Amino acid sequence: MNSVDARRAASPALPPWRKTRRLGFALLFAGTTALGVWTMFRILFVGGISPLELVILGLFSITFGWITIAFWSAVIGFVLTLAGRDPVSLARIRPASPPAGHRSRTALVMPIHNEDVERVVAGLEATCRDLPSETADRRIEAFVLSDSTDEAIVDREAAQIGALQARLAGRCRVHYRHRDGNAGRKAGNLAEFCRRWGRHYDYLVVLDADSLMCGATITSLIDAMQANPRLGLLQTVPIPVRQESLFGRANQLAASLYAPMLAAGLSFWHADAANYFGHNAIIRTRAFMENCGLPTLPGKPPLGGDILSHDFVEAALLRRAGWQVQMQTDLTGSYEEMPSHLLDYAKRDRRWVQGNLQHLRLLAGRGLHTMSRLHFLFGALAYLSSLIWLVILAVSTVDALVRALTEPNFFTSGAQLFPDWPLAPPPLIMPLLAGTLAMLLMPKVLGLGLALLRRPADFGGPLRLLTSVLLEALFAMLIAPLMMVFHSLFVISVLSGRTVSWDPQAREGRAVPWRETWRHTWQASLAGLLWAIVTWWYTPVFFWWLTPVWLGLLLAAPLVRWSSSLTLGRALRRAGLLLAPSETRPPAVLRKLARRPAATGEATPLAPPAELPGEMPVQSFSAPQRPFMVPTRRKQATGDRWQP
Repeated sequence: MNSVDARRAASPALPPWRKTRRLGFALLFAGTTALGVWTMFRILFVGGISPLELVILGLFSITFGWITIAFWSAVIGFVLTLAGRDPVSLARIRPASPPAGHRSRTALVMPIHNEDVERVVAGLEATCRDLPSETADRRIEAFVLSDSTDEAIVDREAAQIGALQARLAGRCRVHYRHRDGNAGRKAGNLAEFCRRWGRHYDYLVVLDADSLMCGATITSLIDAMQANPRLGLLQTVPIPVRQESLFGRANQLAASLYAPMLAAGLSFWHADAANYFGHNAIIRTRAFMENCGLPTLPGKPPLGGDILSHDFVEAALLRRAGWQVQMQTDLTGSYEEMPSHLLDYAKRDRRWVQGNLQHLRLLAGRGLHTMSRLHFLFGALAYLSSLIWLVILAVSTVDALVRALTEPNFFTSGAQLFPDWPLAPPPLIMPLLAGTLAMLLMPKVLGLGLALLRRPADFGGPLRLLTSVLLEALFAMLIAPLMMVFHSLFVISVLSGRTVSWDPQAREGRAVPWRETWRHTWQASLAGLLWAIVTWWYTPVFFWWLTPVWLGLLLAAPLVRWSSSLTLGRALRRAGLLLAPSETRPPAVLRKLARRPAATGEATPLAPPAELPGEMPVQSFSAPQRPFMVPTRRKQATGDRWQP
């Protein structure tokens, strides 16, 4: 039996109806996309089709297919969430039941790099204080893994974490390690920890510097891992919290309303080959160490060198080795923070563009699961689709201008007695436009419906919820053209060979000054103004069709400035608008963080525990993978720790 056959034999057997769900989703996707593309073809093919129209049709098929995936995932997620069904098993959602007498040791690992030390310490302390008391069967410790390069920050880290260790003494062990250099960035930081201390722990719960997790959520993740010895990684759905600006609050509301439902729909067809977001997830340490040593991509950055978006790749490597990778969509209590204004949000996306485009080089990797290849492709398309939309709009504008500036010729032959009158396109334009718009808005409508049916009070009540959703939808529509331009420029920048530094992201709210706003948006605003003038002058009908695009670009600077306003965001909160459940019913971990006193005292951090060295071999995407080995009964009973 070769390695591939061995992995298949060891992989969990899925009932036929679980195997065919992906086929069913593929048929829904293919049928809907084919209908949309055929309709567009009928509209364009009137008396022949020009090369420009062929380009439009090809690009439209990609973007319409992208919309179709989101639409059907939202519909499926709505049905499953409303019915209270687990998206993978389709059974009633119930807490996992781990086997009796199962002992485990879990590490909360938080890699940091030049972060706000006080915020890191406060968030970790809130999470640790929310953990249940330690028992003989379950032990949870925390590790702060620093590869900061600023000496002043490193000194503050050591002093503040030393004081945290003293405050949490007798409640939760906190360890601190600083490594010189940051080779491999976050992935290298985690790999170095695994090689030195990984064998001490059965599971790793990976946290970002801004992560917050409820203690009950962490124990639920551990229960799920213990109940399923084939589960290699379990991802939660992190929800943004603690946002003050209009931009942050709109995104916080959108995530609270739509993210769990969409995640349930995605999990339905991802099944046991889901994706990994890089944080707020639990990982089986043995599986991670044996299979997730990342190689260096050949060539120079930005598409070569270190794998930047390592999370997708680690999920793919786990699934390739036969481990299940799933998403737990019904768990609350998993939180994160996010950039508070659009410019910092775009800066973060710029880093992700580079990392996700690297994944295109791994599409042909040997032994990868089909779903893993799709994760790579869709991760890149998330940003390539913006460039495709921009090209569609540009080509459509050129086509409209050519038609407007070309004198009609109804006599194509000198001997022709009767003119060739232009044929009217079939009456399909409005149905296609209405259908596309409905598919775009359907996730919002379904998310709103779920909230109104199940928990309107968590969002301020039905009327305020409806008003908030309309406000968020309007804001999302207005900033979409600017984000399209930003993402398009980022993709072009990466493909032209420009790299970017992965610095820590800014999370504290601030109002962006007008000067900074204009510096980053004046080109987009000028392009929107010229676009509007040219189309209005030569083809007024097309001008009105383009209104959402040129208007969003024209208003780019005011949108960035006003949406970053903390005053406006707080005023909306006082009015009961853009409220999220984390504000109306904050969990204990958020209340602990909000009540945190100023950091007191400094101390020298304790030495980390004794090392238990282990290997983390570098994987290859061209060499065959060794067979997946099912844990023995003894290892299942004691956890998956392996002792020297």
